[in-house]
Amino acid sequence: MICSKAGLDPNTRVKNLLEDQGIKLRNVIENEFKVEGELRTELSFNIKRLIDINCYRGRRHRVNLPVHGQRTRTNARTRKGPKVRPGVGKRKAATSKV
Repeated sequence: MICSKAGLDPNTRVKNLLEDQGIKLRNVIENEFKVEGELRTELSFNIKRLIDINCYRGRRHRVNLPVHGQRTRTNARTRKGPKVRPGVGKRKAATSKV
């Protein structure tokens, strides 16, 4: 679809494109599609909307848990972070009273 809008042969390899053909291709992509920062902004607004309307997916985003129905009893360590074990932590340094 992009090649036809730019007027290029879809079988042409990128390494074989001429400079003006590359410019045409880049212009079509920038004008027709959302890329880079604009796409990131749209995605973050979509997530913020889900959080604001308090739907199930929004609540999962808010508490940083998996959103797409994955199990969380044993896996999901990437989203949940490292395990927190009770009783393991720094002890206060013993202070001696003289």
